[in-house]
Amino acid sequence: MARNKKKMTADQEFQILKLVLDKFLWLGFLVMGWGMYQALTTSTVLPGLWFMVAGAVLLFLFVIIIVKEYEVWK
Repeated sequence: MARNKKKMTADQEFQILKLVLDKFLWLGFLVMGWGMYQALTTSTVLPGLWFMVAGAVLLFLFVIIIVKEYEVWK
């Protein structure tokens, strides 16, 4: 038996996407913050720098997902 699935409105989709992508944003900033902490508290900067680069990559993925999903540039 096939069930009829309810479709979400564009606003409902956007609200759910905001909730999910907000987590990417927090995760990216937390990773970058941890990297900054590591860079300032250890004798070498390189391990902290890697964390900061990883956080920047997460934030860049956030931007790509938003642009691809919602065609911001149109």
